[in-house]
Amino acid sequence: MTQPSQFLRITCLLLFIGLGGCASWGGDETPEPQVHLVKVEVVRARLLEQKFMLHFRVDNPGEGDLTVRGLTYRIHLGDLLLTEGEHEHWFTVRPRRSAYFKVPIRTNLWPQVREVVKMLEKPRQQIPYRLEGELETGLFIADYVHLERNGVIIAADFIAE
Repeated sequence: MTQPSQFLRITCLLLFIGLGGCASWGGDETPEPQVHLVKVEVVRARLLEQKFMLHFRVDNPGEGDLTVRGLTYRIHLGDLLLTEGEHEHWFTVRPRRSAYFKVPIRTNLWPQVREVVKMLEKPRQQIPYRLEGELETGLFIADYVHLERNGVIIAADFIAE
């Protein structure tokens, strides 16, 4: 056997061993963080502009710190797109802990006023909502946690008597 072919075999062997180690780097099964919409606060509701504050909780079930960079979101009320946007806010969630953050949103429901009035005809009736988005995490390399939550709200809970 010639020296160059032996060198080539050893190089290939080391390359395959090294790649096997790289594949195991991403193989750790750390649990994904969980994101929950905790509360929707009505800040101001006027005819042409509505302001809300969305309160979120991020649960970190992992063994290490979780750095959160921001949130991209879409919120549907029934079949109506209420709002969508991005909120950049950096914070760290300690291992096996939770952290809270707020996202201010503004919307104009005037173009969809008929659909909204139809939903509010029976204030005690449940209105389904859907929250979709991605939580951007990671300190140096971004990782995206897909977020999808469904629930119901009761309009009477938000209407002052």
